[in-house]
This record gives sequence, C-alpha cells and structure tokens, in this order.
Amino acid sequence: MTTDVNDTHYEAVLDDEPDWGRPPVYVDVVSKPETDRRPIVPAQYRPGNIGKTAKRATGRNVHRVGYHTPRLFLRYLPLGVIYAVVGLFRFIGRQLRWWWVSEQDFLRQEAATTNDPMVWMKLHREAKATRMFRGIVLCLEAVGLLIAVSLVVAFGDLLIRVAVAVPVAMLLAHYGRPIDSPIMSPAVVKPRYRLINADVVLRAYYAAKLGKPGDKSTEVNFGSRMDRDGNGGRVVVNLPHGTTFEDAMKAKGRIASGLDVSINQVFLSRDKTSERSHELYIADVDPLSIPAGLTPMLNCKETDIWRPVPFGLDQYGKKVSVPLLWNSILIGAQPRKGKTFAGRLMALHAALDPHTQIIVADGKMSPNWKDFRLVAHRYIAGTHPNPLCTDPIGDLLAALREVKAHIQEVNGILSGLPASVCPEGKLTRDLSRTHPKLRVWLLVMEEFQLYYEYEEKDAAKEIAELLSFILSVGPSAGVIVLSLSQKPSGIGGAGNIGTLFTRYRDNHIGRFALKCGSRTVSEAVLGTEAYGEGYDASSLPVGDEYRGVGILYGLADEVPVVRTYLAEDGHAEKILMAARARREQAGTLTGFAAGEEMSREYRDVLRDVHDVFYAGEVWISWPQLAKRLRELNPEHYADITAGAISKQVRDMQIEAKKGRDTYEDGSPSVWGVPRDQVAQALHRREIEGSP
Repeated sequence: MTTDVNDTHYEAVLDDEPDWGRPPVYVDVVSKPETDRRPIVPAQYRPGNIGKTAKRATGRNVHRVGYHTPRLFLRYLPLGVIYAVVGLFRFIGRQLRWWWVSEQDFLRQEAATTNDPMVWMKLHREAKATRMFRGIVLCLEAVGLLIAVSLVVAFGDLLIRVAVAVPVAMLLAHYGRPIDSPIMSPAVVKPRYRLINADVVLRAYYAAKLGKPGDKSTEVNFGSRMDRDGNGGRVVVNLPHGTTFEDAMKAKGRIASGLDVSINQVFLSRDKTSERSHELYIADVDPLSIPAGLTPMLNCKETDIWRPVPFGLDQYGKKVSVPLLWNSILIGAQPRKGKTFAGRLMALHAALDPHTQIIVADGKMSPNWKDFRLVAHRYIAGTHPNPLCTDPIGDLLAALREVKAHIQEVNGILSGLPASVCPEGKLTRDLSRTHPKLRVWLLVMEEFQLYYEYEEKDAAKEIAELLSFILSVGPSAGVIVLSLSQKPSGIGGAGNIGTLFTRYRDNHIGRFALKCGSRTVSEAVLGTEAYGEGYDASSLPVGDEYRGVGILYGLADEVPVVRTYLAEDGHAEKILMAARARREQAGTLTGFAAGEEMSREYRDVLRDVHDVFYAGEVWISWPQLAKRLRELNPEHYADITAGAISKQVRDMQIEAKKGRDTYEDGSPSVWGVPRDQVAQALHRREIEGSP
C-alpha cells in the first residue's frame, strides 16, 4: 500500500507523556462525514499541482546527482574497494565454515563433556559425511567460477568485464561494510517533527491558564480531529465558557511554550460560529522565514484594477490577494522592513492596467519610486526643491486639487447617468474603460507624514485638508489611496494639522503592518481594536529572512500573516517599461509621463523665496534670487527682475542685508535677503496671520 508523501508525518517523541491522572482525551471524538473520506486523487497529482510536483521531484533528483557526483571518486569508490576485499574474505570464511560443519562443534563438545562416546561417534561420522558432500559442492563451485572468469577474461570486451565486475564488487562491498556504516549517505534527509497530539495541546492550553483539567466547566476540548494541512497540523479548540478568542490570542506565546515550539509556528484563526472556539494551526517549521518568491507580475501581462493584487502567501502557504478598488490602504513599518516594496507591488498592479491613472508623491525621494515616472500622471519627489522636482509642495497641492476636482466631476457625471448604465449610482468597470473622465485613479503617498510636518503650516494645512477629503470621498469615485509611513504614530505638536493627520491615518480601510518598533506604532497602523484581538506587529520576528512579512488587517474576516512577493528594482523597471508600452498603445499616457507641463494654480511669493535657498545657505542676493525663481517656477516668475522681487519681499516686512554674492561677477558686496528673515516672516504668517 502506498502512502501520500504529503500526508506522511514523520514524528519523533521528544517529550515525556503527560500524566493527567485520567485517561487521555482523543482529538477525533468529533468527526464530520466529509472529513472521513480521503481524496481519490492525492493533492500533489491534481491538475493544478502536477507541474509543481514534477518540478519538486526533478529538483530533488538533480540535487541528489549533484550531491553524490563529487563523492563518487573521493569517498564511495575507495571505500567500495576496501569493503569489497573485506567482503571477499568474509565470503570465503563463511564458505569454509559451512564446509567444515562448524555448526555441529557445540554438539560434539557437549557429548565429550558428558562422557557419551556413542553420541560423539555418531556426530563425528555424520560430520565426515557432510564434509565430503559439501567439499564436492565447493569444488564444483570453484571450477564453475574459474570457468566463468576465464570466459569473461578471454572472450569478453572491456564493457562486458566492467558490467560483470561492478555488480560483483558492489555485492562484496555491501557484504563487507560495517552494518552501521553505509558507504553512501542520503542527499535528502527526511525531517523529524515533534509529536503533537491531543494531550500535548491540552497541556499547552492549561499551561497558558486558558482552562483547568478535571472540571467540565473549565475543561478545554476539541471541535474536530487533528488533520495534516500542508506543512503542519490543525485542530479546532473549544475553550471554556466565558473564555474568548482574544484571550487565546493574548496567550499565544504561552501556548507556543506549552507546545514547545516557536511562537512563529503557532497560528490562531477565529471561528465564525462561536466566540469561544478557534482553529489552532501548528507548523512543522517556521513558515514566515520561507520567502514567497518573485511576483507573478514579472510576466508583464496586462492586469485589471477591478481584480485583486497578487500580494503574497499566508502562514499556511495559501495565496493572498488584496482588492484595491473601493479601498484605501495604510502600510506602516520600521525602516528597511519591506514597507516600500509592499506598497510598490500594489502600484505595479495598477501600472499594468492602462486604464488606471497614477499619481505618486514620494516624500522621502526614495529611488524605489523613480521608475514610476514612466507611467505616472504626476510625480512628486521630496518636500524641497531638488533635481527631480523643482517645486514639490506646489506640485503636490496642484495634484491634490486635481484629484479633488476629479472626484467632484465623477460624482456629478454618475449622478446624471440612468440606472441602466450606472446601477445604484456607482462606477462600473465598463464605464471606467469607456469614459475617459471616469477612469480609476491611484494616489500613492510615500512617507505622507513629511507633508504634514512641512514648516510652512498654511501649505501643510491645505495638504492635510485635501487628503482628508480625498480619503473620505475618493474611494466611492474610484480613487484608491495608498499611504505609506514609517512614523504613523503621529506628528509633533498639536493643533488642527495633528487632528487631520490622525483622522487621515485612522480612516484607511485596509491596513498592512510589517515589523513595528513598539505596540503603540502597531496600534497606529492596525488600530487599537486589532491589538485587542491579539494582533501586534511589534511581535513579528526580526531578521533579514523576515523582510516583507506583515499582518494584513481589515480587508476580510481572516487576518493573515503575509509573506509578500518580491519585485526588486530591476524587476520593477521591467514591469513599468511594459506598462508604459501598453499605455502608449492604448493612448492613455498622460501628464508627467507623457511630457506634459503640469503647472500649478497659485503663486505664494514668501514660500517660493524660502524654497529656493540651498541647504546650509543663509543669504542670497536679489539678482540670484530672481534668477532661481525664473528657473524653478517659470509659470509664475518668467519675467521677474531683481528690483521687482526686492520690492515684493520688502513689502512683506523682511529686512534686506548686504552680503557677498559668490554666484555672479561684479560688485563683491550687494544687497539681498537672509534666510532667517524669510523663516521669521513665515512664522508670523502662521501664528499671527500677518503678511
């Protein structure tokens, strides 16, 4: 009878059996008819898994060949020759002992010891007759062997000699080797897992103070039998009345200790039918340390924003997809834990849909988002002028105003369409594909807290108000908001901007928290209700192998721990090049990616003057100030002169000072504006409302 390799559990009893003072409780006391039947076709041979099964088997055999090839000449052949010689002498010795009837020696010695000559003589005569017969047999055997060897040597070519000698040598080597020392060691070692049975599970729950044995009102029992699932076992556990799933989640570490496994191998899932029941899954190995692999989007095929994003694998090895449409998603984590890569996966899915318009605002100027300039309608980098973006705050305000106007326009269009075209007044896939003004938009806000912390509070306040509006109204109009932050717990200071920041952060529908530095940060990403249910991203494991591992909360009843797919920078560039080609073919390339000039709608002289200062620069001359304004904001300062900007700045109660202009030839001492005066003016405007 054959056994399905996926159903085999190699167990080793590593624990002493617990003594409860009562008979053991068996986990399969409750069974369901559908769970009593084994599948006709094993899982690994089903249509969707045949390819993976063949790939796995091929990989294992290739590994075996690679493992044994170098050892063939360095270990196996020398040992085989030595053991073959030993085996030859052992075989000859055994043949001689057989010929001499050595098995009768004990009987003859017994007759001599008891002084029984009649028995001894009888045994002696039988031994002589047997030796005569066996000697003739051995002589015939030797003659036959000699003839066979002579024929092979005389008439056989090299191939025949080798074909005869090798099996004989292998048999002799097998016969001559020590019984506990095989010549070949296995290339693939079967894993040995700790035995997990019903009593071990009960011991763990009682050790975690989730019940007491002996009293039926406080006993822990089971709602299903323990079954193998993938690389682990699962069982439904019924807690005592009055004990909840949240209690079990909080005691997860103690349960793992009672099972004597890592906390990374224990997963609890809520039972929808009962608050005191939950499913316990115990993995054989830590599943979170096994990478999910490269993203399937590397095939560069066109995607559909109306379908979920292939995001990664959960703790059970099942695929996890994230629906983007109608949702807003917040991603938070410590630096270098995979936050940007996780968010970029979602944006790449949107990029491969040529009917989705993308705006990227990258507050930290990460190189991971630069390639989105190939497809982005608007691309904003940083918070201060830089080589990638000469006026990031102005461009962001213009982008957010455009998104707000788009939302209002979409809602106006939808409200005027008949119910046959627009059921329930909602955007449909057909409308988003056929109507250019009803496309789905994706707004990416990388390190969005930097815009809330911008030093000019008027601009920061307007950004905060626009983001709050977009987040609250945008999803219903087909605007997806994807926000990323390594500082989601709040911004410094108090006031309206801080309130708007908290409202924006807390109103996201979906949350994905990778490794966080503390419980407070985890709560800021997942929400306080998530911690009450036992989900804490600060408890996720630490290490390079756990990058990209996070808790996905709020998008479904299940809360999976996801290992995200990987799309490195080179992969992202490949995907975005294909996405651009599709947009060019569909005629949907717009804005920044299409080379269009995206002008802003307002002119703020004070902030514009402040933003043209370089890092560490404390003073700038009027001619140099006018030159920089013309270069950075030509739509508003194309004709500005040194005298004109001087007058405008002085009118804002900023005192001019003399300094050395190191940027132009001419007078070594000219008039200009100090940076601290401009900063003070901005502060006055914020606090006092004065110009």
